[in-house]
Amino acid sequence: MKRLIVNADDFGLTSGLNRAIAELHSAGVLTSATLMASARAADEAITIARATPTLGVGCHVVLVDGDPVLPPRDLPTLADPATKRFPPSLIAFLRWLFRDRHSAADSPASRELQAEAAAQIALLQSRGLRLTHIDTHKHTHIFPAVLRPVLRAARAAGITRVRNPFEPSWSRSATTGAPLARRVEVALLRYLEPRFRRIVAEEGFTTTDGAIGVLATGTLDRASIASLLRATPPGTWELVTHPAYNDADLAQARTRLLASRETERAALTSIDLKGEIELINFSSIGEVDCG
Repeated sequence: MKRLIVNADDFGLTSGLNRAIAELHSAGVLTSATLMASARAADEAITIARATPTLGVGCHVVLVDGDPVLPPRDLPTLADPATKRFPPSLIAFLRWLFRDRHSAADSPASRELQAEAAAQIALLQSRGLRLTHIDTHKHTHIFPAVLRPVLRAARAAGITRVRNPFEPSWSRSATTGAPLARRVEVALLRYLEPRFRRIVAEEGFTTTDGAIGVLATGTLDRASIASLLRATPPGTWELVTHPAYNDADLAQARTRLLASRETERAALTSIDLKGEIELINFSSIGEVDCG
């Protein structure tokens, strides 16, 4: 059986993005979205989510290029004392994560990561959302030093499903249009997958067989989606998408995905994802799907 979760990241980033998610779900294409607790349009996204119980909603834990939910004084190493924000880029975040002993399981940084993830999850749950799963902005939970504290925060809140951010080889082969640098990056990160699966199992979590569309981030269009769907084997997979209406708010959001978000929205609208593939959200996956 082929089962597919079609998830949109960054729910709550802008009104145009929220609108795209609501429309795609109403059209029967999008089954899931992950919500950024402290984003500018998070209140609107929460309202949409509460009014749309058939949409699976997870917490898109933000630890880079965003604002914390906790007071910055509670994050003395993670939050910049000048800007009160997280590190501005993934590179800056990784420099922070691996300096000195920050990556150790018992480090102050690990405690800050767990506390902030817990705060973001709690904020969404306090607004009446029943969260189906967690993932992270820019896939930071791909790194073991982030994964374990984030999973522990989620488990304490009753969440036991997490995105598997690793792209399988069949999907990488079926992806059209991705630049070489992106291909190398995704291929190298696959070396972290065995440890990811071990930690997920140790912490009692369930995940999918893999994520598709990660390699195509920024280049995901109708042709690449069609290619991926033709190549999809039996199993449970997540199609990672970033659809939105490209408006003034999105231009101010400092995202590198501008025109590509509009392309993804149009591509998802025009492609029939039904048929041999069963569309589900994270609430439907169980232990048998761990792979």
